[in-house]
Amino acid sequence: MLTVLSIIGTRPEAIKMAPVIRALEARSDRVRSVVCITGQHREMLDQVLSAFAITPDIDLDLMAPDQSLAALTAALFGALDPIVADVRPDWVLAQGDTTTVLAASLVAFYRRVPFGHVEAGLRTGDRLQPFPEEVNRRIADMVADLYFAPTARCRQALLAEGTPEACIHVTGNTVIDALLAVVAQPYDWSEGPLAGLPPAEKWVLVTAHRRESLGAPLREICLALRELAGGFADGELRLVYPVHLNPNVRRTVQELLQGLPNVSLVEPLGYRDMAHLMRRATLILTDSGGIQEEAPTFGVPVLVMRDTTERPEGIEAGVVRLVGTDRKRIVSEAARLLRDPAAHAAMATRVNPYGDGRAASRIANILLEGTA
Repeated sequence: MLTVLSIIGTRPEAIKMAPVIRALEARSDRVRSVVCITGQHREMLDQVLSAFAITPDIDLDLMAPDQSLAALTAALFGALDPIVADVRPDWVLAQGDTTTVLAASLVAFYRRVPFGHVEAGLRTGDRLQPFPEEVNRRIADMVADLYFAPTARCRQALLAEGTPEACIHVTGNTVIDALLAVVAQPYDWSEGPLAGLPPAEKWVLVTAHRRESLGAPLREICLALRELAGGFADGELRLVYPVHLNPNVRRTVQELLQGLPNVSLVEPLGYRDMAHLMRRATLILTDSGGIQEEAPTFGVPVLVMRDTTERPEGIEAGVVRLVGTDRKRIVSEAARLLRDPAAHAAMATRVNPYGDGRAASRIANILLEGTA
């Protein structure tokens, strides 16, 4: 019996690990699956676990208000080490590049437990963009034993760093597995958190919360959104912004966007609501990583409000464009896509370069058999 300990800290990790956990659970005759959540994002994490009917075996609940990265990292090391020692897994799995993933990879390494990195090999080449994720994922990949690379480009990045070729498996991105499972379920727009949104000809979904965006960059983003909203009549355009729970995000967003007639600031959405909102949107403005991967499934253009991205495949495919945090550029690019049908159509391809919905099954098979 193979024991696999999956460690999850945030909502994006939960979304991308949920299909893997379900794939492992489907092989319960051969796998003992243990799920540990750190609670790095408390409420937002619980929403996703509920959506995928996953009940964690261990809940560390470590996040505290205004917690520094150093304090969070120290707490994670202190809490995860005895968990790994007690569970005695054959494999520790974690996804992505959060502080939880950094700690999980190093604790597994210290305990001499093999570590499998889901979504390995993403790189911007700038250790401060995104911060601290670029360094977190590099460290996780330094100590990993299996690398589940979402794309061929990620595989090449790992090979360039000297990673043994036999340890790298191109699986596709598990977020596509999660997305397809969720949107296959019926959705009633007359119920739930999106039921009260006023109608509009075009909807723009906005997400902005990254740590490196806090302060002046987030203010520029919000001022751009304010200007964009002001350029369209109420009923012609509606900006829907699920606002992150981080108080530093909420203060800026509410100061600059609260009360505008065609801007809806809503609480963070469950994954099912978010998936259907993405599907309905005309355009997405985001600093998120996962949305860059998800939106092409629906043929929705994405403008990324960052200077760099570790997911260049979407840019190469023409479905994603980098616009940074400059107010004028955000407004100009967004308005063009909203007003020019040809420009919108040029980006609205349904070819998703990030996966086919079978990544989780491949990962489970690799762990069990050593082959995809």
